[in-house]
Amino acid sequence: MRASHLSRRAALQWIGAASLAGPALVARAAPMDRIRERGSLTVALYKDMPPFNAEGKGIDVELARELAESLGLQLSMLPFNADENMGDDLRNMVWRGHYLGFGPADVLLHVPVDKPLIDETPQARIFAPYYRERVVLARRLDRQPQLDSLSALGDAKVAVPGQTLAGWLMIGADGGAYRNQLSTQWKDGAEAARALQRGEFAAAAGLASEMESVLRGDARFAITPLPSPRARRDGWAVGMAVKKDATDLAQALQAGINQLADSGRLRQIFEGANVAWQAG
Repeated sequence: MRASHLSRRAALQWIGAASLAGPALVARAAPMDRIRERGSLTVALYKDMPPFNAEGKGIDVELARELAESLGLQLSMLPFNADENMGDDLRNMVWRGHYLGFGPADVLLHVPVDKPLIDETPQARIFAPYYRERVVLARRLDRQPQLDSLSALGDAKVAVPGQTLAGWLMIGADGGAYRNQLSTQWKDGAEAARALQRGEFAAAAGLASEMESVLRGDARFAITPLPSPRARRDGWAVGMAVKKDATDLAQALQAGINQLADSGRLRQIFEGANVAWQAG
């Protein structure tokens, strides 16, 4: 009887321990295991960011599709509007979730691979640069054949989206010397580039990806780095972010990016949007 009693008691203790350990074991399951069980990769994408995502089409949309396929998963896109700063976006879409109840995603695309941002966000892993972005100035060659400095613009009108890095650089350039000749109502650089293309302006400033997506290959225009000492001529790397402890997911995504770059597919994705791929 005693042996039977002890066995039953041991069994009950084991069942109790298992019931307590169960949630912890689930919580410790590797991120890739949970994602594979779900069968889809949830990718957060910025809304209204041409040429990377505009109405569900663009470079980041294609990249997200390729990454999901490389992992043998379906793609679940989570488009969202940018918040006040990158730290807010990382919190909402990577490591905590939005206060409105959506997110986080498995991975966020289009994250600056920037040491200060990495240091300020210990909850996230920022990695896998897949493009190098920069601020540029596009100009009509018949009106501005040479442009070694912004002063060469004279009094020419320039289109630039005001609430952007390009806008901030142009507004503050040379002590605000060009403020009165800037048209800043454009929502993004692609829109400003189209205004230049229509002949409404002599020049337009924005991101290289924006300007190229509209003007690249058109011999009437030149696209060159913004001639300002405050603009980084080498630009900055753009990559992705996952939760800090999602090591296996980060490794899988990095392998996917490496394969896309080595095969030439990454370059093809950018070329499909009329953007020259610059390795991150």
